[in-house]
Amino acid sequence: MRHALLAALLVGIVAPAVGTYLVQRRQAIMGDGIGHVALTGVALGFLLRTSPVWTAVAVSALGAVGMELIRTRRRAGGDLALALLLYGGMAGGGLLISLAPGASTASLTGYLWGSILTVSHADLVAMAALTVLVAAFCFGLRRQLFAVCQDEAFARVTGLPVRTLNLLLAVTAAVTVTVSMRVVGLLLVSALMVIPVAAAQRIGRSFAVVQLLAVVVGVLSCVGGTVGSYHLDLPSGPTIVVAAMALLAGLAVLAAVRPVLARARTGTMAQGESVRPRAHNREPQETR
Repeated sequence: MRHALLAALLVGIVAPAVGTYLVQRRQAIMGDGIGHVALTGVALGFLLRTSPVWTAVAVSALGAVGMELIRTRRRAGGDLALALLLYGGMAGGGLLISLAPGASTASLTGYLWGSILTVSHADLVAMAALTVLVAAFCFGLRRQLFAVCQDEAFARVTGLPVRTLNLLLAVTAAVTVTVSMRVVGLLLVSALMVIPVAAAQRIGRSFAVVQLLAVVVGVLSCVGGTVGSYHLDLPSGPTIVVAAMALLAGLAVLAAVRPVLARARTGTMAQGESVRPRAHNREPQETR
């Protein structure tokens, strides 16, 4: 359970941090495509009898780079690149797992839906190392990444290496997916990259504040969902996503009620001032 809580904390930090940039550039479901490609990497790990985490990192990073290159060439839209990742990743995962000795499609269930209580010490070390790298990239280059996600043409004019930053962001998203797959599963990892950002946007007014609030919502969702799944004997991935949805609903209600309360408070203050007697100012007498 200690391993599960630490893994949930790491994922709660890194997934919304990367998801903020994906939402900013309107690629909210990019995590879905990368997750399907990571499935091929997991199956490759079973085939090679090595750690599925590292093979998933390598394969998903290659898939994310390929998607970014297809998108930037403008010959094919981002939706076509995403479709290639989705279908190719699922097909590759199913094919490779059938070739792996002693493995079957049932071996992928824990990676598809998450199995946080099976996180080992080696998995936790790998997740911590990858989380540090992703967090350093997301928060250390926040201004540059925001400029690229907001307006690539303007960022290119200012001298920023737009293509390099886009490729690094794609690789970072791939690493985030592989970090999160043991916690929420490859099928739900995109939700954890998007829902906390959507919740933070209800009350945040600047990009930096939204990113910070998204991390807070992500941590609360992951840790709270993990504790709830343990006590209620529920799967961790769906429980974490439902907890994030509940926080989103709560913040949406707060954002809707806050202007009403502010107007009511302003009206009460104005009414109190109108009832209060006004003091008459006496003009001072002129002296010669």
